[in-house]
Amino acid sequence: MAVNESLDHDEAPVLEALERYHDVDELAFTPPGHKQARGADPRVRKVLGDAVFLGDLLANGGLDDRLNRGNVLARAQRLMADAVHAEHTFFSTCGSSLSVKAAMLTVTAPHRRLLVGRDAHKSVIAGLILSGVEPVWVSPAWDPDRHLAHPPTADSFEEAFAAHPDADGALVTSPTPYGSAADLHGIADVCHRRGKPLIVDEAWGAHLPFHDELPAWAMDAGADICVTSVHKMGSGLEQGSVFHLQGDLIDPAVLASRADLLGTTSPSVLLYAGLDGWRRQMVKDGKRLLDDALHLAARTRAAIERVDGLHVDGAADYCGPGRAADFDPLPVVIDLSGLGTTGYRAGDWLRAHHHVDMHLFDHRRISAQLTHADDASTVGRLLDALRDLATHAEELKDVPGVTVPDPAGLRMTQAALPRDAYFASYEDVPVEDAAGRVAAEMITPYPPGIPVVLPGERLTEPVLTYLRSGVRAGMNLPDAADSGLRTVRVTA
Repeated sequence: MAVNESLDHDEAPVLEALERYHDVDELAFTPPGHKQARGADPRVRKVLGDAVFLGDLLANGGLDDRLNRGNVLARAQRLMADAVHAEHTFFSTCGSSLSVKAAMLTVTAPHRRLLVGRDAHKSVIAGLILSGVEPVWVSPAWDPDRHLAHPPTADSFEEAFAAHPDADGALVTSPTPYGSAADLHGIADVCHRRGKPLIVDEAWGAHLPFHDELPAWAMDAGADICVTSVHKMGSGLEQGSVFHLQGDLIDPAVLASRADLLGTTSPSVLLYAGLDGWRRQMVKDGKRLLDDALHLAARTRAAIERVDGLHVDGAADYCGPGRAADFDPLPVVIDLSGLGTTGYRAGDWLRAHHHVDMHLFDHRRISAQLTHADDASTVGRLLDALRDLATHAEELKDVPGVTVPDPAGLRMTQAALPRDAYFASYEDVPVEDAAGRVAAEMITPYPPGIPVVLPGERLTEPVLTYLRSGVRAGMNLPDAADSGLRTVRVTA
């Protein structure tokens, strides 16, 4: 991909400043209190190594001087923006969970409306709760046969704007954790014909700008703000996130202010360094690395498909009218219907017997997320584990089933704003008595972290039955007040 030749992408400003810090033997009488590992417990140093502590210093008054006169972070962000065709880039060390909230609060404001795909991550719902914004839900493209949500279509956003022309903008998630991607060009056009900005939660798309055989990258597709988790599909450290901006619909100073409002005053230089180094790696070698990853994914998918009882979801399963617009093959989603077990049971078995950790688990699928870091040895171990799983299928069938409603049965009425319901007086009622009550909490199967129940939604029996059966089968509900779902928190 083309980059600005006036910028030197061999540079890594954060890493180079960190190297200078050590070369001059800077002595800090500042936080962090471990003082370059000297004060850390030797038992901790033995496990973590000193490199973690040596990279952990103040951003201001450490990596750069107190007035940031070296422009270390600004230069790193400018290089990142150039690498992905954005006009502005902001680094975040609080994950995309913070970045997407900052984006939402830039586009809209309390007591106003925002179009939001109902397949949004729980961090988006948290943004609605914190802001008091009224969501206008845009229904995903549901696959009733696979019980799987794909991103909403451009036509769905068109209809939502027609019904709510006062909405300040739109937010769509693409790609999904399953690898299905939205028609971002079409959705951006719907927004821009009305002078409204588009936010793309592209947490799973850090790699997309660096290979033309992958789905459209949000900035190239015309989005105004894009949020990306570099730690998910890139080489960043956990919580390393960036958000990008282009166009004239959003003031970059306002976006920076919103990020400052929500972010930490003690950002991690380690995370900055990971983001900076990943950008250099991808600009210099990303095409080759992703070529290798895509070829490896194709071979892996074909090998899994040959295992009795396993089917690998592909573009033919996900794309087409009423489904996704495009498909990322690196999340290798495996349908276990032929084995007669659930993803929860299969994932637990793979970890217990092969020490292989899968990414997603649902009532019929598991997912192996491949990146440029994988090779023949890692996928070989995965394939061995999956073949062994298939030979033990009879042992895995004795598992409770999950009662998944049809798409209409999963939708509930938004009876109150998420913020109002979340902060309302509440009571915990037996799940058998919860239908008809208004939820005062999020209830989110995790992973992937897409809430089934939102604060303010009026609970229905099909949804409660689905969640109860899911818990019996092994579904994880970490944010519910009662993760066993014996009770549900509702407004009083």
